[in-house]
Amino acid sequence: MMLNIKQRFLPGWGVTYGPAGDGPFPAIMLLHGSEGAWAGWSHRDAVLFAAHGFLAFPYGYSSGGNMWNAGHIIDYPLERSVEALRALRDFQYVDERVGLYGVSRGAEHALLLGSLMARDELKGAPDAIAVHSAPDVVCGAFDARNARDAGDPGWQAWDVSKRAWTWRDSHEDLLPTTPIEIERYPGPLMLTHGTKDRMWSVEMTNRLEKRLREHGRNPTVHYYEGEDHIPSSAGQNIHYPLLLDFFTKSLVKP
Repeated sequence: MMLNIKQRFLPGWGVTYGPAGDGPFPAIMLLHGSEGAWAGWSHRDAVLFAAHGFLAFPYGYSSGGNMWNAGHIIDYPLERSVEALRALRDFQYVDERVGLYGVSRGAEHALLLGSLMARDELKGAPDAIAVHSAPDVVCGAFDARNARDAGDPGWQAWDVSKRAWTWRDSHEDLLPTTPIEIERYPGPLMLTHGTKDRMWSVEMTNRLEKRLREHGRNPTVHYYEGEDHIPSSAGQNIHYPLLLDFFTKSLVKP
């Protein structure tokens, strides 16, 4: 039996998933959330994208961790993601257009990357960005070793002295509560959020949408009624067709 989806190693970076054949294919770099690179959710999504004609690269950017622990997102250098995007663009199986998809902390990561690359006029910015359950501000560092549900004896608040992100060896403009200036990003943008998100309020996407429209932007926005931070099976069956439609329109040549 012939495989319809093939794994291909992106030298120096990790595995990709794409259709069989030589391509080239439109590509998408996926950014996981605080579950970390080992959880595998971004790999599942990558296979879904591959089944619909995209070459997908689940980029693991969290540090440390293993199969039982998510690791941390502390002082992650966002310029490293610029390098990953450029490597994906140069991959022999990739077409001219590359998108970016992030969920939760990965959504924050994607919005920051798009806004900073636009602000600093860097080449190789994503040709389209989609985010689900995104914050509208920079959030603090995350360390899975300290993460507990409220009420757990080991619960503790985030350490406000630690930062999640750096840009060019600096925390400047990346301190927690700093608004993410995604209105700087000129490309197609899709925002989605569950209306009953118990982790990051849907009001965050409301504010992102409002600010984008105030700056003359016209993002694609979908709110999933009654869905939590991660959609239910029914919610995902609504979300993925919309996501695939967005990237098909944004990345696939007519």
